[in-house]
Amino acid sequence: MESKQTEISTLGEFGLIDHLTKDIPLVNTSTKVGVGDDCAVMEYPDTEVLVSTDLLVEGIHFDLTYVPLKHLGYKAAVVNFSDIYAMNGHPRQITVSLAISKRFTVEHMEELYAGIRLACEIYGVDLVGGDTTSSRSGLVISITAIGDAPKDRVVYRSGAKDTDLICVSGDLGSAYMGLQLLEREKVASAGQADFQPEFQGKEYLIERQLKPEARRDIIESLEKAGIVPTSMMDISDGLSSELLHICKASSVGCRVYEDRIPIDYQTALMAEELNMNLVTAAMNGGEDYELLFTVPLHAHDEITKIPGVKVIGHITKPELSSYMVTRDNNEIEIRAQGWNPLAKQ
Repeated sequence: MESKQTEISTLGEFGLIDHLTKDIPLVNTSTKVGVGDDCAVMEYPDTEVLVSTDLLVEGIHFDLTYVPLKHLGYKAAVVNFSDIYAMNGHPRQITVSLAISKRFTVEHMEELYAGIRLACEIYGVDLVGGDTTSSRSGLVISITAIGDAPKDRVVYRSGAKDTDLICVSGDLGSAYMGLQLLEREKVASAGQADFQPEFQGKEYLIERQLKPEARRDIIESLEKAGIVPTSMMDISDGLSSELLHICKASSVGCRVYEDRIPIDYQTALMAEELNMNLVTAAMNGGEDYELLFTVPLHAHDEITKIPGVKVIGHITKPELSSYMVTRDNNEIEIRAQGWNPLAKQ
């Protein structure tokens, strides 16, 4: 028996916000006032303040056919945390704004907020405000994350130098393969009421797509090792795109090696099953939310001791441009083929 669904109009805008944000504990000393006044109030006396915002639109960034609302809320928060970690900082607060169409109920929004609140709880972040409005075209989620970092530890895209080592955390291409799997099963399920998707043995790929994690552990490990990267980004649009962003911002070139790109076994199997090029998926797939960063050559021994970090290449002089060295020692120019939200469809 389906549980009772409550129309959002019965609560109204402020009633909905109150309902979704009641009893939220504050865990950061920088948060002075959270939800409940005209503005949140934060105080960062001795650190640089980091701010990032992200917009997720139904039908463009997510498909509710196969994305549970709780997972969506969790992911929407975590991808913003990832941007703060990519500056070598720590997220402290978020604001959440929603545009909601009439097909969503209060219970739907409770599910979404359950995911957001879980992410905040796990990562130690305060939810301090936001807004809601109506939408004529599905669900729109806008999250702004605020964080901080010591003034001498903020890392930009623009600091990479010739001979620096290029490092990545985790593995690449798995989130993209998870998306391909979900899309395949969505097509296969069309018109079948009792369809059972085939996810057995591929759970890691599904998790990487639906419930990514931000790499707080890597930031903490770098801090513990006394390493400040010379440049850093998170891998949201694909390794190729992010490498070129760093090279452009730093006025350098790069060499990365095909046989050093970390790829999970399930990702390799899925690529074979779908007859897709594995390295292309790893270089261009996106949504891995791993960290791509550079460190000075003298940090080699220290960086290789950090679990989950792999050296995949090095920075070169700008005139040498940006290339991937293949397994058979050929060089292929790196091109940005990752996700472009403004590309013509």
